[in-house]
Amino acid sequence: MDRLAAPSGGPASGAGSPAPQSGLAGYAHATRTATYGFLAAIPLLILYEIGILLTNTGAGEVRVGADVWLKQLLRAMGVQGGVLLAAIVIIVGGVVFWMERERRPRLVPRYFGGILVESTVYAVVLAFIVSALVGVVFNAALWPAEPLALAQMAQLSLPLQLSLSIGAGLYEELVFRVILVGGMFLGFRKVMADQRKAYLLAAVIGALVFSAVHYMGPLGDPFQLPSFTYRFVFGLALNGVFLFRGFAVAAWTHAIYDVLVVTGAL
Repeated sequence: MDRLAAPSGGPASGAGSPAPQSGLAGYAHATRTATYGFLAAIPLLILYEIGILLTNTGAGEVRVGADVWLKQLLRAMGVQGGVLLAAIVIIVGGVVFWMERERRPRLVPRYFGGILVESTVYAVVLAFIVSALVGVVFNAALWPAEPLALAQMAQLSLPLQLSLSIGAGLYEELVFRVILVGGMFLGFRKVMADQRKAYLLAAVIGALVFSAVHYMGPLGDPFQLPSFTYRFVFGLALNGVFLFRGFAVAAWTHAIYDVLVVTGAL
């Protein structure tokens, strides 16, 4: 759950300079690391799983699509049951901590509060910027809540919508930002000399896929070009947050944005 690692001199690189230890620079550096990304994801995972357990009162269990895909993949690999999934989380955490054993940042509790504040600011600002841009393109007032409120999801209870919003922040960022965009970038940069162009290509393709999946499945929206464009541009924005601020801020920005939408705050 790390940020996209860029070679020295790349857009997300510190060009080999020593890691800052304090102040805003220290916060910015620390919260981009895999360690903070993993730890910041744990509350989202717990809130989502507990919320799904308590709020799924209908005939069938409703979950975030990206969550279902990952668990179907695990089942295909022979991994089943909550205990095994919990063990995988622990193993991933162990791997993250081992990978950063020589450059792991100090764990500063207030930094996690900073992630919440920063992510909330991004969620609100990006919503209105993206809405304004897409509204200009289509010559219409496009309110942030309108294109992202799934038609079928609106029929669910508010507690379940909140749980799904939190889960989307975690699992969709993991699938679309870390796995899809990060994976494509690693592949493209092997055949492209300019890593910025490689990431841009990966980001555009990833944003297209991210937007398209919102129109698939039983909870998918009817396709509309303005809402598709909104999600595409918002996906690009989240790709930028992921690149420059890491997984922790990207996941919380997405989760907080969705929570604000379903509660009518946006």
